[in-house]
Amino acid sequence: MGVISRRKFIKTASAITATACISNLAFTKSVAEAGAQDKVSMLIDTSKCTGCRSCMIGCNKWNELPIDVNKFKAVEEGRPRFSSTRWVDVVFNRHNGDGRSIQENWLYTRYSCMHCTDAACIKVCPVGAIEHSELGTVDINPRRCIGCNYCIANCTFNVIGFDRARNIARKCTFCSDRLIQGMIPACAQACLPGAITFGTRNNIKSIASARVEELRRKGSPQADLYGLKELDGLGMVYVLEMGKENSEANYALPENPEVPQAARVWGTVYKPFRSILVAALFFALWVNKGESAVKKD
Repeated sequence: MGVISRRKFIKTASAITATACISNLAFTKSVAEAGAQDKVSMLIDTSKCTGCRSCMIGCNKWNELPIDVNKFKAVEEGRPRFSSTRWVDVVFNRHNGDGRSIQENWLYTRYSCMHCTDAACIKVCPVGAIEHSELGTVDINPRRCIGCNYCIANCTFNVIGFDRARNIARKCTFCSDRLIQGMIPACAQACLPGAITFGTRNNIKSIASARVEELRRKGSPQADLYGLKELDGLGMVYVLEMGKENSEANYALPENPEVPQAARVWGTVYKPFRSILVAALFFALWVNKGESAVKKD
């Protein structure tokens, strides 16, 4: 293989850098403009969820993750907890509503990665290991992840775990490996009370809206949807029988989720230059290799 001149190398590297930057912008734009019918979504109907945690078992079984038996020994009230082996959690919260019986005094919520359209983890990943798929899901490429933990620190919903043994971030994959086989996500298939519905975003929106109207007719006028507008749309859409007000206290869902400002700055300032930095590193290694060869001669 012939030796290329440094001028030619710089010219080629610049072209690669420019192409990569344009591709990043084009990819982001294509995801934002993709038709809703092409994106997948899941509906979590909190009015049907019984806290059985079969969704957790289904997820761990399919992904060959160890089951945390302590999670099933007692009711855990409060915010969900995630790790490299727990990608789905069920939140238990007491609701002190007037006229509700003791049996009805609990609110249950299935919780995992929300697969946000405006995803903080994608903005801050320095190596481009996290991307939107063609289906609108947020995927982590384990071969590219360097274990920097920026995604974990900036995640709006705190749903990403860290695998110390493999030094990579891990989370709900939306069962992308099942989707390509024409199967539905494991948690949706395992849900005993039928609180989880899988489908396209347009289909899920219709089902969710109809369910909210049904709940309102049955005496829950505050019933509302969560996830259609939050962060430009979430892959997980929730039917909240008690409404959005106090959704964080009732369902552990922040009322006004936002991407951290630091993540926006990082994504705006750093990401456009990521390819330039990679090209610069490649150039430095090439120069070092050339100088090493001269010294050997």
